[in-house]
Amino acid sequence: ESPKVILRALDKGCRPLSLLAEPKQLSGEGSQILGRCGHIPVYTAQPEILINLTGFYLTRGMLCAMERPHLPSVKELCTHARRVAVLENVMNPTNVGAIIRSAAALGMDAVLLTAACSNPLYRRAIRVSMGTVFQIPWTILDSRSSWPGPGISRLRGLGFKTAAMALSDDSICIDDARLTAEGKLALI
Repeated sequence: ESPKVILRALDKGCRPLSLLAEPKQLSGEGSQILGRCGHIPVYTAQPEILINLTGFYLTRGMLCAMERPHLPSVKELCTHARRVAVLENVMNPTNVGAIIRSAAALGMDAVLLTAACSNPLYRRAIRVSMGTVFQIPWTILDSRSSWPGPGISRLRGLGFKTAAMALSDDSICIDDARLTAEGKLALI
């Protein structure tokens, strides 16, 4: 949803299947997208029809259906990463999008999600992340990495130290020297 987010997805190689847009998008912000999408079906309708059709107000006036990208394995994602964020059972897609956007802002190399997390490709997560879900690599922990025991062991086997994020009086800051000195750190 939205031309800016769709462009981020296209920049990462996501393959578009079809577009749904308000007519004004075809000559406005969306014209750049149309030029990059080849010969896919493009559907248009007035805003009130789109609201009835989709069930929500298209604030940016354009939706794009795309093939889901191939998710890398945990090992692929972590091999060259120094910092990873681990989302543990974050079920609200708004929170998943916000955390992924924050992880990118904090310089995380990747994001790992437990199986109970909302999918980052859910419309709301994509929108809240401002398309960051297409910019920072992520994957879902597989059955070999079920959480917490085997998942934490797997991260440690890949060379990561783990640190849990918590709001408590004895917490240390994320930029504490003990954390920044770690070669590979997984923030849970």
